[in-house]
Amino acid sequence: MQTIDARALLRTMFDAAVSAAQPAVCLPRHLPAAPKGRTIVIGAGKAAATMARALEDNWKGPLQGLIVTRYGYAVPCERIEVLEAAHPVPDAAGSAAAARIMNMVSGLTEDDLVICLISGGGSSLLTMPPNGVTLEDKQALNKALLASGASISEMNCIRRHASAIKGGRLAAACHPARVHTLLISDVPGDDPMDIASGPTVADPTTCADALSIATRYNIALPASIERLLRSGESESIKPGDPRLARAETHMIATPRMALEAAASVARHAGWPVHILGDAIEGEARDVGKVMSGMVRYVAQHGQPFSKPCILLSGGETTVTVRGKGRGGRNVEFLLSLAIALDGLPGVHAIACDTDGVDGQEEIAGAFIGPDTLSRAWAAGLPPKDSLANNDAHSFFERLSDSIITGPTLTNVNDFRAILIAD
Repeated sequence: MQTIDARALLRTMFDAAVSAAQPAVCLPRHLPAAPKGRTIVIGAGKAAATMARALEDNWKGPLQGLIVTRYGYAVPCERIEVLEAAHPVPDAAGSAAAARIMNMVSGLTEDDLVICLISGGGSSLLTMPPNGVTLEDKQALNKALLASGASISEMNCIRRHASAIKGGRLAAACHPARVHTLLISDVPGDDPMDIASGPTVADPTTCADALSIATRYNIALPASIERLLRSGESESIKPGDPRLARAETHMIATPRMALEAAASVARHAGWPVHILGDAIEGEARDVGKVMSGMVRYVAQHGQPFSKPCILLSGGETTVTVRGKGRGGRNVEFLLSLAIALDGLPGVHAIACDTDGVDGQEEIAGAFIGPDTLSRAWAAGLPPKDSLANNDAHSFFERLSDSIITGPTLTNVNDFRAILIAD
């Protein structure tokens, strides 16, 4: 095995994972046949603008459309209008964009085609409060969900039942047109109803399920949303609804595809790679502790894998916010991992969000190495204090170990790689 800088290799692997999920690479082969009638393009998510651009570049017939993406994530399109809105807490721009999209798909015919471009972040960007609910109520709900420690599936169950556009409602509004949804997955398990809270797919969960989740995590629901859930008035579109009979979904990029691309880079460099899974969930600090146990066993006993090797994983951890720090699930995972490894020689790691934004910071993630803790102590930065305060972003920023990519224009969830050298 050739000698290589650990950080350089880990960063190259992360870049390969992001590149594999670029719409220009993965979208064209999933385009449908042109319809007899009109082609309308709609969508939402952090990758929506690059998806729209890839569609335009590969669609020869006429089309028109409107998509909404995160501020700073727009790319120029000629036939599809690109709007920007806030993420992860919705704003008035996202609400206005959702209303325009719903208006655009009203009155379509059986001869028309709707191509819906959906990626992670759409839950916030595609915001349409139901009757009796204000945008401020939706903002309060999102903030409470983000701090609750609930999984993305659980959060999106509540979001689907507190919306006038999610949970299949957008596809129902397109009826009787054909709906062809292209998805870039950012959720563990790649369930379409959890990607942007499933605006074009049926939802088997109920208002009662949403209430149960809110109770389980002690989530303070705005009064208007709690009333809707208890009354059942905000029930989502269910499987078998005839309005969704002509709606189909196609997964064009997934976390697994990104991990495989990263693994290929590592193997080419001579490193054995083991993919632990693409749907790992749980508290970020707990996942860090568990991973540290596996790393120690590999390093000290050569089981279940022989060193040297690289362990890859994806998924979406959560952070239950108890401190007043800047958060970030990937950096919290890394800080917990570093503390548990306690300077174990030969171990380096990277953890980043593939969209370039870990939590609410314009920082993708960070690196750790055997010297992380010693450098922190030398800088007067007690690692356990930073972890207790949910302040891993500040911790890694002080050490100059943060990774800043800018908008990657795609999103296939979290990327974690742990390198264990001889």
